[in-house]
Amino acid sequence: MLEELKEEEIVKKVGGRFKLSTLIQKRMVQLNQGSRALVNVDTHDKMSIVLQEIMQDKIMLNMDNQVISLEEMASASEGPDLESMDL
Repeated sequence: MLEELKEEEIVKKVGGRFKLSTLIQKRMVQLNQGSRALVNVDTHDKMSIVLQEIMQDKIMLNMDNQVISLEEMASASEGPDLESMDL
């Protein structure tokens, strides 16, 4: 589990050690408050879940240093469906 933190790959993926620690801390809070895991792992260890979410590109920090899932980011970039709106 903590071996991932010793490798520079995860640090580079997030954009630095400060961002990595921020992402881990904020995601741990979300999981402790009942958020569902975004990866399938055979453990209940929340730290392992968070590290796998990062390594599998499931979560990242947005410009406001808030945790965002790639699902949320994809739906936000699509914007509103203008064809279905009454304009």
